[in-house]
Amino acid sequence: MTDDTPPPSKLTRSKQGWAAEGRFLTGTTGRGRLPPGQHLVRNWPVLDLGRQPDIAPDRWRLLIGGLVERPGVWDMPVYRAQPRTRILSDIHCVTSWSRYDNRWDGVATRDLIAAAAPTTAARFVALESYDGYTTNLPLADFAADQALLADRWDGAPLTRDHGGPVRLVVPHLYFWKSPKWLKRIDFLAEDRPGFWEVNGYHARGDPWREQRYTAD
Repeated sequence: MTDDTPPPSKLTRSKQGWAAEGRFLTGTTGRGRLPPGQHLVRNWPVLDLGRQPDIAPDRWRLLIGGLVERPGVWDMPVYRAQPRTRILSDIHCVTSWSRYDNRWDGVATRDLIAAAAPTTAARFVALESYDGYTTNLPLADFAADQALLADRWDGAPLTRDHGGPVRLVVPHLYFWKSPKWLKRIDFLAEDRPGFWEVNGYHARGDPWREQRYTAD
């Protein structure tokens, strides 16, 4: 987190407590498309750290650095010049809700990886958002088939409250691993835990294995 990040919200404090007490853990195997401990919703709940940065598309910049052969800064024209990808995926939030059949449009992380050319030493990515939020991913998860940088959801531009203009979407992990208002991606040799990872949450976050918290 950065120095200008607001104090923790009530939800943030609650989620820290949930990690300490192991809230929502079931030890079951899930049902069909629904991971263990999850319940299905039709709406799309809004969760954040208490701040929703207002980033106009013409002011948005994505910094790409670390262990790459071609570091750079993507503005919106560069982003929109990349190959386009559409996926249909479910959302699984660590707070126990899931939402089926979300249609995303954007740039596949594999295309970003091809453009940046990580070195053989790169094994993780660290992600930073415009609100100061941070999280981490193994490079293999960041490069998964359905992972993408999304700017559209269900046929419309991604709204500010859901992370517009551009957010990461990694559907096979809990959604805290899919940061909103994406600002920076660094390719690293060693893992760098982010905000929730240093506040009791799992380093990877596989919902099918109930990897909610550090001790899972």
